[in-house]
Amino acid sequence: MNFFRKSPRPGWLCLTMHDDRVDLSHVLAEGRPRPEVLLCESFRKDGDDVATLVRLRRELDLDRYRCLTVLKHRDYQMFSIDRPEVPDSEVRAAARWSLKDLIDYPIETVTVDAVGVPAGDGERKPQMLAIAVRNETISAMVKPFNEADIGLIAIDVPEFAQRNLAHLLEAEGRGLALFGVDADSATLTFTADGELYQSRRIEVSLGDFENEAAAESLYDRVALELQRSFDHFDRKFRNVSLSRVVVCNVPFGDQFVGYLAANLTLPVELLDLGQVMDFPSVPELRDPLRQTQCLQIIGASMRAGSAA
Repeated sequence: MNFFRKSPRPGWLCLTMHDDRVDLSHVLAEGRPRPEVLLCESFRKDGDDVATLVRLRRELDLDRYRCLTVLKHRDYQMFSIDRPEVPDSEVRAAARWSLKDLIDYPIETVTVDAVGVPAGDGERKPQMLAIAVRNETISAMVKPFNEADIGLIAIDVPEFAQRNLAHLLEAEGRGLALFGVDADSATLTFTADGELYQSRRIEVSLGDFENEAAAESLYDRVALELQRSFDHFDRKFRNVSLSRVVVCNVPFGDQFVGYLAANLTLPVELLDLGQVMDFPSVPELRDPLRQTQCLQIIGASMRAGSAA
């Protein structure tokens, strides 16, 4: 018997690789009235990806965590499809073949996952969200973790990471629109009762908001895209009433939210994680922009279940 074996830590630890750094987040949600962020840090790379991960594995004792990572938007495609009329055990395989005419590379070279979408008003067929990732993309993502002896249990996508956070913000019995922005693009998710109904990617990045001189043009474009998305959601899911849209913080965030509030049909609020989560050991998250930077990894760390 090994009396010195370290006990595993509860919850999930999310690691995401960037060109110059590694971001990590560990959140404990189960058994707590409010999720608590226990770790949320960025570490500059020292050497290549493998060397950096080996160093972090030793310094942070990563062997004790259930680890996952998050795909970047450019690495996958998401489709809304009719649910195949097959038993539940065969849905994933059937969804895979439903995508063969929607992607421009051989279906045999792709990994596919699919999740159900709650029925919309008057929809004739149940819907699913299907995610397609090239096998070579997954192999390249997993390789440095394997070489650093860090076992990834799951790989997630930004839409579902954002869904996890949105659930904390939902009003009971109502839907929520959450607008998140990162260094590459923006993600708009529609959720209710913890379920992801719909999502949309908007081609605007966090850096775009730093140019105050071009703010009005940017705000107008984003407001138009948001309102179109709200109208489409309302037509498809008349049984779900949206309570409001929550917007992550951006440079000149109060100005941005004020513009949206004056031009959208839904109430608009700035995201404040402190209203729904605790992070006493991570004071940096009191900074609204730091919350935006960590939105995906915190959401991914709130993943339910033990494996995928």
